[in-house]
Amino acid sequence: MFEEASEVLENMLKWSLPLSLVLFLVLVCPLRAEAAHEFSVYRMQQYDLQGQTYGSRNAILNTEARTMEAEVLSRRCVMMRLADFSYEKYQKALRQSAGAVVIILPQNMSTMPQDIVQQFMELEPELLATETIVPVYFALEDEELLSIYTQTQISSSSQGSSSAAEVLLHTATANGFQMVTSGAQSKAVSDWAITSLEGRLTGAGGEDLPTIVLVAHYDSFGVAPWLSYGADSNGSGVAILLELARLFSRLYSYKRTHAGYNLLFFLSGGGKFNYQGTKRWLEDNLDHTDSSLLQDNVAFVLCLDTLGNSDNLHLHVSKPPKEGSPQHVLLKQLETVAAHQHPDLKFSMVHKKINLADDTLAWEHERFGIRRLPSFTLSHLESHRSPARHSWVMIGALSLRNTKVIAETLARVIYNLTEKGVSGDLQIFTEQMQVQEDQLESLVDWLTAQPRAAQLVDKDSSIVNTLEHLVRADKRDPEFVFYDQLKQTMNAYRVKPAIFDLLLAFCIASYLGVLYLAIQVGQIFRHI
Repeated sequence: MFEEASEVLENMLKWSLPLSLVLFLVLVCPLRAEAAHEFSVYRMQQYDLQGQTYGSRNAILNTEARTMEAEVLSRRCVMMRLADFSYEKYQKALRQSAGAVVIILPQNMSTMPQDIVQQFMELEPELLATETIVPVYFALEDEELLSIYTQTQISSSSQGSSSAAEVLLHTATANGFQMVTSGAQSKAVSDWAITSLEGRLTGAGGEDLPTIVLVAHYDSFGVAPWLSYGADSNGSGVAILLELARLFSRLYSYKRTHAGYNLLFFLSGGGKFNYQGTKRWLEDNLDHTDSSLLQDNVAFVLCLDTLGNSDNLHLHVSKPPKEGSPQHVLLKQLETVAAHQHPDLKFSMVHKKINLADDTLAWEHERFGIRRLPSFTLSHLESHRSPARHSWVMIGALSLRNTKVIAETLARVIYNLTEKGVSGDLQIFTEQMQVQEDQLESLVDWLTAQPRAAQLVDKDSSIVNTLEHLVRADKRDPEFVFYDQLKQTMNAYRVKPAIFDLLLAFCIASYLGVLYLAIQVGQIFRHI
């Protein structure tokens, strides 16, 4: 009788305890389908300019996720949402030796309150002002990533519980996330070159004709290169320049309207990096050649920068134009067109001297001013320090009105309409010659269809190849160093904390101990 009972007990223990262990593992371990989430991340800028390092200097990430609610952030990947982001929190994470920072952005920035968007735009220059040792990434929010953030936030908040037992229990049972990037460490890009493009319309009536230069830099800038689409800065300037080239090429194709001015159109690269493309172009045209339109009779240089939708238009100058000069004529014609044709537009001239002590120039026209070429910059921004010029945030639709103002002003200068007694109300570009809004919108849509950060627009990019059909390309080595690994794939693996491994080891040891004792007891009963 005792032998039968012991055999039944032994069989029950042999089968029930393994099943219990399996059930325990199934309940506490994450399901395979939910164990990982893969998403794209975009690394903060990393570049060297004139020997000074900027941005995030690391790209490798393999650490556990936490949010700012956690008491300990050391060697953790700190996740922040843009709605909760502040520079103080960012600095706190760095001071606590965080292993990485991931900032989660909304898919559509228009859903964010304007004050939050403006605050982050103002913080972008501060984030890039000094180098950061740890990797800093940006990710676009989706449902799974938001779920990961929420679970991580709950887990991080629990660390502040008053009861040590509650903390231990929650730590042992909670799911964590290990954030891992798939790429390698960043390294300097050695085969990158600045690509600038130029085109010209030759005037009629002689050899020594005055030249008007129209300039716009085509690259964009932001805290993360892969998020820098730059609709206003400076997609608007490029679109307007190309539309001006189309309009005046039609005028110059007819003998009756072929003016006595050379028009030079220049699309510069590296504009967001101290206008390096413009600097090289000037060196080539003024120092390394004997035949250039820039060496002859330059009436003025007009740079187009951030000309999106606004009720303001500012002409930035380094030196106020003298009365009677071509530059003064341009200023007066701008005032005339704005007052007579667009009275709702507030136009003004902004005077700022060139400060050679600064690391970077304020406006692109200053590159020309240093070489003693009369130059201006047109922009709807009153200050070069405006966050809109250096932010990845897409703001400001293209201004059809600004395009008309510039086109009408240039036409009045080129054809000398004021001295001919033509009223300021007369519009040149009407009917078949009018500014085409659809064309402008298509240009901006094309320019913002992909990021145009200088690191991403190399000599083989689709943007450069397309622009080469319109103007001639000039490719030069830059004076700054870019780094790769700006876009990576990040995996969030669902993991248990280290204390869970200890708890699991304890449970397995206990199970084996109970099983061993049960077998021993069964054998004892069998011998009785």
